[in-house]
Amino acid sequence: MSDGTRTRFYADIMGFHQEVTGSLIPVVVNFPNGKTTKFIVDCGLFQEKEYGDKNYKLPFCVSELDFVLVTHNHVDHTGRLPYLVKKGYKNSIYMTTETSYLIPLALDDSCKVLEDNARQKNLPSLYEKSHVDETLRRIVPCDYNKVIQVTPNIKVTFFMNGHLPGAAVILVRIYFPNYKTINLLFTGDYNNKNMFFDVCPIPKWVRKLPITVVQESTYGSITSEETNKKCFENNVLEAISNNKTVICLVFSLGRSQEILYTIKKMQDDGRLDKSIPIFFDGKLAFKYTNIYLSGKLNIKKCMENFLPESLIYVDSDWRQIILSNNKPKIIVTTSGMGSYGPAQTYLPVYLTKKNALIHFTGYTAEGTLGFKLKNTPKGDVVETGGLFLMKMADVEYTSEYSAHAKQDELLDFLKQFEDLKMVLINHGEKETQKIYANKVLKEVDTKYVGVLGNEHTFRVDHYGFVKTIGTEFE
Repeated sequence: MSDGTRTRFYADIMGFHQEVTGSLIPVVVNFPNGKTTKFIVDCGLFQEKEYGDKNYKLPFCVSELDFVLVTHNHVDHTGRLPYLVKKGYKNSIYMTTETSYLIPLALDDSCKVLEDNARQKNLPSLYEKSHVDETLRRIVPCDYNKVIQVTPNIKVTFFMNGHLPGAAVILVRIYFPNYKTINLLFTGDYNNKNMFFDVCPIPKWVRKLPITVVQESTYGSITSEETNKKCFENNVLEAISNNKTVICLVFSLGRSQEILYTIKKMQDDGRLDKSIPIFFDGKLAFKYTNIYLSGKLNIKKCMENFLPESLIYVDSDWRQIILSNNKPKIIVTTSGMGSYGPAQTYLPVYLTKKNALIHFTGYTAEGTLGFKLKNTPKGDVVETGGLFLMKMADVEYTSEYSAHAKQDELLDFLKQFEDLKMVLINHGEKETQKIYANKVLKEVDTKYVGVLGNEHTFRVDHYGFVKTIGTEFE
């Protein structure tokens, strides 16, 4: 096929997010008959302070979008869907059936947080409840492994992803008569395992396709051997044996349920006395946990009862009782980074106590209370919410529950494809993206590796990379 013919059937791909949050991948398909199809993969909130103003910017005309694909239910991938609707989007939003069960909670919570922040700053909110409701009406639930005809020339298939229940790796196949198919695969945030369900491998027929893969790189500079050191259980048991209170900071979806199950296993194995009270706090975490228990998420049969004994769901009245009780106990509470939710009640109190262990179970972004505690020596002063407090509690962190694949696992994912035309890297800190791009070129059988961002658009077709085009988006 001549270069002239190639230029008539291609897809232009760009990333409108700088680093980790605000995931948004616009794709423009150009057909030989001169027509175009435009779609996006994810539409998330920017959560880094320096990128906050980008939440109000979209690098395309919303009314021209033909469809939207969603990889999973985290607000950095879904939190701007209502804003998209507010700006005039009127077509379908495709996601897995499991994600369709989870996303109403995420968008409602996101809306409340945005409205509260807007009131504090005396500004209009990014969107309102009516936009959330309209977004939910546009959702099309899709079963895993089922081919969905989203337009006359495009088929989409969702495959399992261990990042969290409902997460998907999305295959987009683009057709035109007498032309070879363009195959695009979007990993979203990816993991090859999950304690609540078995992750089915990508089918062989997909692995044989000539394909361009858009892949996350959150932990693209770190191997699984470096990050998977397990310490949480030992830290908790040691603290309880020393009559300390343990505060476990968790994310509402995924991490809450994993930590509750871990505590249950410790009880079942006889390592944790069942008389030790377990307090669970966080309204959104309650709701997600109830969905896990409902059977809608296809979790393993053996995991259907994952709650520890002596578990107490906490309301505001319970908090004062908990705070006034000096006996050893475990508090599992949101938010995972410590800056929001019930954690704001517990941390200022227990931070000053020598008989407390504050244990973070996931990533703590710069600017969060968790980040401050991580970088403040014991005995020094920490400022939180206008208070200046002495850090006397033990503070620990673990990455053993990370929901993202590490460098070696990401590379293994790519190596399974027999005709890998190009890899486009996204969703990672800038330096990590560069490190991982170099690693892919050295270890994976592909000639072309690019880093998605708003500086470049990558043109690809059935044969892979065509060219790079500069963009003018901020």
